[in-house]
Amino acid sequence: MADRVTVIGWDGSPLTATARAALGAATLVAGAAHHLALPEVPPTAERIRLGSLALAARRIAAHRGTAVVLADGDPGFFGVVRALHAPEFGLEVEVVPAVSSVAAAFARAGMPWDDAQVVVAHRRTLRRAVNVCRAHTKVAVLTSPGAGPAELGLLMDGIHRTFVICEELGTEREQVSVVTSDKAPDHTWRDPNVVIVIGGPVGAAEGGGWIAGRDPGAGPRGWVQPDEEYAAHGAYGAPGGGLGEGETQLLRAAQLARLGPRVGDLVWDIGCGSGAFATEAARAGAAVIAVDRLSDACARTEAATRRFGVQLQVVQGTAPHVLENLPEPDVVRVGGGGAAVVSAVADRRPQRIVTHAATRDEAELVGRGLTEHGYQVECALLQSVELDTRAWTETERNVVFLLSGVVPDRAP
Repeated sequence: MADRVTVIGWDGSPLTATARAALGAATLVAGAAHHLALPEVPPTAERIRLGSLALAARRIAAHRGTAVVLADGDPGFFGVVRALHAPEFGLEVEVVPAVSSVAAAFARAGMPWDDAQVVVAHRRTLRRAVNVCRAHTKVAVLTSPGAGPAELGLLMDGIHRTFVICEELGTEREQVSVVTSDKAPDHTWRDPNVVIVIGGPVGAAEGGGWIAGRDPGAGPRGWVQPDEEYAAHGAYGAPGGGLGEGETQLLRAAQLARLGPRVGDLVWDIGCGSGAFATEAARAGAAVIAVDRLSDACARTEAATRRFGVQLQVVQGTAPHVLENLPEPDVVRVGGGGAAVVSAVADRRPQRIVTHAATRDEAELVGRGLTEHGYQVECALLQSVELDTRAWTETERNVVFLLSGVVPDRAP
């Protein structure tokens, strides 16, 4: 086992005295090509070009001597420190940090970043990274080959964002470019790079924030808001119509609980109506595509998102045909369209589907369709009774069948 392992962060600045001393004593140095070319690397030291972190960690663990690992930015922030700390390697490391590439990118852009989401994009996580960019107004994306600015732009088709692309930070080839998301696929970008994705209103909290990233307590309390918040407003805050039978407050709460939308998910809300469910799914941090065939419903949904300060995409069209070109969802609420739309959604294999039915026959039809598609189906008869607490008399009663389907091999 290596006698000592020192991880040194490098941001293009001259190495500190501590870093130079550790490198001077190293018998093994691991890093990228530009790290291994640094003049401070001892010519007699064994050199490892970092590719697979696991393979490098095994070689370091087997080395008898003093090992140094060089990494860009702060190696404890989405970096090699986590891999080296894995129990199977048994390594104890000392860390000499540098400015993280995310901090450097925002500094180049002249922007604060305590209110930014930070995600890592590689081939396995690219879709989830894009979903975060859809849902949030300020995101920093740590990219990788095959999951860079061009791929981000392609997957954000139909969503307008501004990309601040920082290539090879800290090197002589450093370059910062500002492009719209639709133009990013037209260029070839050099690795490594960091992409700052900006969209929608971005403003600092009054007096500064108190928590990094998205504030989970922002906005009014509660998973769902009273029906009056949506029924009383139409497009641009004008008086609107009432909520549909599938949009009542208690039913929305049950639907949200069954679907569990979260950061990194893409939610489809088909038959979005007033935009109540779509808005509340977006408040949970998920990316949302709200679909409705009626222009008035689309306008009301857009008005609701502005009122609650969330980001989502509204698509006008008739399901199931309009769904064909939408990106793959993680969870779906079907608020209208019945068994045919539920079947078309199930063909796309989201993890979870939730819908409702007014009658038992309709519920059985939808449930059979979900079962035939391989979903585990649950159905509950929900009854809610609203009371006027001044006289404790009944004012309204709603009865509906709530159906949900879960793909067994993809739960939760």
